[in-house]
Amino acid sequence: MTNNNENNFLNTQKPKTFSASLALVFILFFTILNTGNTEPIIPILGFHGIIDPKASTLRSYKGEMNYQREDLEKLLEYLVLNDYWFLSTQDLYSFFLKKSHKISAEHRNKKTIMISFDDGYKTVHTNLLPILYKLENKYRRRVKVVLFINPGSLASNNSVNSVHLGCQELREGFKKGFYDIQSHGMNHKNLTNLPRHQLVNELLQARTELRKCTQDLDIKQTVASHFAYPYGAYTKQVKYYVSKYYLSSYLYNDKILNYACLKDYHVIPRLMVNRQKSTQQLIEMAKGLHPINDKEKC
Repeated sequence: MTNNNENNFLNTQKPKTFSASLALVFILFFTILNTGNTEPIIPILGFHGIIDPKASTLRSYKGEMNYQREDLEKLLEYLVLNDYWFLSTQDLYSFFLKKSHKISAEHRNKKTIMISFDDGYKTVHTNLLPILYKLENKYRRRVKVVLFINPGSLASNNSVNSVHLGCQELREGFKKGFYDIQSHGMNHKNLTNLPRHQLVNELLQARTELRKCTQDLDIKQTVASHFAYPYGAYTKQVKYYVSKYYLSSYLYNDKILNYACLKDYHVIPRLMVNRQKSTQQLIEMAKGLHPINDKEKC
């Protein structure tokens, strides 16, 4: 009698045990699947000037590095609608590289991207800033972009024909929370060709001038804390001195940042954007779908 009871008990337990095991297998499978789809990568797109063919003169079209305003707006709107987190240089440094700050619940599961613009062209103010205002008004989302600026090229207050931004234009975008202003060297010189004293002067003077422009708006001195190598060029000596004065530094090497692998914060990769790249290609970059050899390997 006892044996029959035991057998009945065991038989009734088998389906429950099997169901629990099957559920566990499914949980493990989907965990592995999800883990495989969430690589620790952050695309960093690098732009220069922004042109508006409807309003620009022929002079504005020169240079492959200028990107069309209409295409850029489509990209930014896609990123906003798909809830991307637009990183500043300090966000990347604190949350993903140093991991000195915890990511808030608001941002924890968001896709990430950084949008940067080099050289401080005036078209950032005339063609990009209106897009940023428009997107904020339409979606109640603020898009943050990184500007790597050469203060030696900043337009004076009375300048009309300069192709570069002035301090007041930088201040407007910074005050509104659109601009993350960082250093690109004082005069956009190839740092690898400079003797040590000129190299140090290029780095320190750029930081001083940018912070002077924004000093009353930037209490925490986040301006000019990070750096982008002019021409993407550096040597061991250049990197050494840059690391003395800046927290991190950016390249142009057409790779996507894998922050789990990055050990040297002064060789952060960026993807170069030119007029030949369509909006769809940039969206694929934002998704991490870039051609082979794009990602930093551990």
